[in-house]
Amino acid sequence: MVPHTVLKYLFRIRTRSGVVVENLSIYGRDEVEARRKLCQMYNDCEILEARGQPMALGARNAACSYEDVVDMIVAG
Repeated sequence: MVPHTVLKYLFRIRTRSGVVVENLSIYGRDEVEARRKLCQMYNDCEILEARGQPMALGARNAACSYEDVVDMIVAG
């Protein structure tokens, strides 16, 4: 099984009531999925800016396999 890569996207939006929300983080496999999730949470929002957030290698949310998790538990 190939693990899916999940990326972090930062959005700046204007809600339907006119409030601007900055640095809204949404995770998704791609920007299309992140936008879809955002629109589900904030109906009728206007997306003012969208950008991908680079993630450091070895970060906590990096993809890992079941075996990697078991190894970390056993080693601890």
